[in-house]
Amino acid sequence: MAKVRGFRGATTADENTEAAIQEATREMLEKLVEANDIDVDDIAAATFSTTKDLDASFPAAAARKYLGWDYVALMSSNEMDVAGGQPKCIRVMVLVNTERSPQEINNVYLRGAAHLRTRDGRDS
Repeated sequence: MAKVRGFRGATTADENTEAAIQEATREMLEKLVEANDIDVDDIAAATFSTTKDLDASFPAAAARKYLGWDYVALMSSNEMDVAGGQPKCIRVMVLVNTERSPQEINNVYLRGAAHLRTRDGRDS
């Protein structure tokens, strides 16, 4: 029986432009889908966040534009502004109906966000 599981991803945009935010988001989502063999019909929802220095575009727009997530519930918000946090960061949590166990989920951390994944596999 399938369960809803959270799949995580994070990346950084090179600059605060619509093109840079969309490209970084597209790349992150494509790698997350590929790493976990996610079918769009199994996605329940996706929540995106950006740090306060990225406000030129909604990252959720890239999911619709590049991946065809037209009927997936999507939301974009701002990340907490924590001192010393990763700048220009885009994060996503995709809720997927899946047979995978939590140990089989491959979260994806790219570009300047690659260090946010700890050695023991937990997110920071």
